[in-house]
Amino acid sequence: MGKPMSIGIIGGSGWLGRAIAEAIIDAQIVAAEYLTLSRRSGQQGILPNATWTRDNQELADRSDVIIVSVRPHDWPAIEISASGKLVISVMAGITLDRLARRLKTDRVVRTLPNAAAEVRNSYTPWIGTQGVTDDDREVVRRIFEACGAADEVKTEADIDYLTGLTGSGPAFPALLAAAMMDDAIRRGMNPDIARRSVSALLVGTGKLLEARADNPIDIVQTFLDYRGTTAAAIEAMRAAGFEAAVADGLASALQKSVTMGQAT
Repeated sequence: MGKPMSIGIIGGSGWLGRAIAEAIIDAQIVAAEYLTLSRRSGQQGILPNATWTRDNQELADRSDVIIVSVRPHDWPAIEISASGKLVISVMAGITLDRLARRLKTDRVVRTLPNAAAEVRNSYTPWIGTQGVTDDDREVVRRIFEACGAADEVKTEADIDYLTGLTGSGPAFPALLAAAMMDDAIRRGMNPDIARRSVSALLVGTGKLLEARADNPIDIVQTFLDYRGTTAAAIEAMRAAGFEAAVADGLASALQKSVTMGQAT
């Protein structure tokens, strides 16, 4: 029987790195003993059975699969040789070509999970270099399906666009939730009730969209056809520029993804 696969996560104490590490262990992809995590100040008080290090090259040497989970502007400080190994980046904007050249491997995958990985509900698009094998693809699928849902996309342009649409995605419903809660509280609603009602609304909507085959546009149209309170609210939001604001936000995220990668 061969040696179990080992995985290293550079930036393992960050929000996303920690979520991926915990998902990997919960899904029994590897045991904690075969997980190496790096952070700037040494061992973290989480995942005590994993190996913690401040030396990213040590992490690379110990690992068959290396996940780079740092902020893009911290990327220039990552200096390792991962020759012949599978490297998975979760950084926005850093291209496959730059990753392969800098990390000295032709087996590179670029992914963009989101913060909902913490509750195993991330959506992760990903794409790999020509050097990525079928076995590598299976590893990528297992890791990111443990975090939620995942799809292999055709181009890096798809990843750049999805950086805003799904990578930033949890922030957008949270922004809507904050606006709805603030309005309720301004009108005298108890803050705890405002929070519970809005949270239940968004969670329930997500489950409804997941369960039904309808396009969201069809669901919106159904409410419009009733010509009741919901229709009045939708029409007022549209008149205020709701859809244009969403499109402008996604365009800004796309532009930031491209320029952020160029600047590092």
